[in-house]
Amino acid sequence: MLLLANLYWGVSFAVIKSLTMLNRRLLPDAGTWFLAAQALAPRFVVAALLLLLFRRRGEGGLTRLEIRQGSMIGAFAAAGAFFQTDGLQFTDASTSSFLTQFSAILIPAWFALWHRRNPGAVVWTGCVLVLAGVGILGHFEWRTLRFGRGEWETLLCSLFFMGQILVLERKEFAANRPGSVTLAMFAVQGTIFAALAAGTAPRAGALLVPWGSPPWVALTLTLTVVCTIGAFTIMNRWQPAITSTEAGLIYCVEPLFASIFALFLPGLFSVWAAINYPNERATWSLLVGGGLITVANILVQTRAKRPEVT
Repeated sequence: MLLLANLYWGVSFAVIKSLTMLNRRLLPDAGTWFLAAQALAPRFVVAALLLLLFRRRGEGGLTRLEIRQGSMIGAFAAAGAFFQTDGLQFTDASTSSFLTQFSAILIPAWFALWHRRNPGAVVWTGCVLVLAGVGILGHFEWRTLRFGRGEWETLLCSLFFMGQILVLERKEFAANRPGSVTLAMFAVQGTIFAALAAGTAPRAGALLVPWGSPPWVALTLTLTVVCTIGAFTIMNRWQPAITSTEAGLIYCVEPLFASIFALFLPGLFSVWAAINYPNERATWSLLVGGGLITVANILVQTRAKRPEVT
């Protein structure tokens, strides 16, 4: 199920980049913070409204623990998404993809420090394979890496994404209903990004300009239904069934799906939205990088399911 969530998130890379480019064309005088917030705010506001609209009768209101967990996840996820989206405007997509996956290293490192217990050689091997795979997948070049605004923001986003993953694992929230937690999460994110968009808008009417573009509306609805409601509902329901370390490594499959979708979605979106976003090309790196990430997940999953000897 978490692989399915990664598939949905893989679509989001091409959609968000297209939305950002479309926002730039519709609002050429806007700043980068507004462009990032304007791409993210409608996604979570509409998602929260849809979940509220289709909430089952008899489910009742949200409990205190559900609101608390949803708010914590929403705050971590909002910070991570914002810094990732804003940082992407100042660094290459390959560098962003690589640095974002440092959450896979941070989680077992946090586990080792907090619990004073080594997660084991298999986990560390999986982390190394994942980073190598993502680096190959994104054509990452150490020689050209420089730590400017985009790189530091992306590293910061990986720290917040780690927090999001760890909050889902906390035992005190085990009885929470995933749908209620997701609703609270989206409400918090929508509020944060709507306030940020309003505060950074170049003019009062800028918030309404994109809504007059049919391609923008369609891309936003795709991002909302598939990449937001679909992916995060799955994440909040199924991630607690495994450890946070396993989850962090599984989430590293996302760049593989993103690379596959980047082979054909940009060209389709460019024709439809009148933007210049060329397709990427299939190379040996897709097979090798994706293979390393897959091997890492197989190693960790095999270790997790191996029966203990008593």
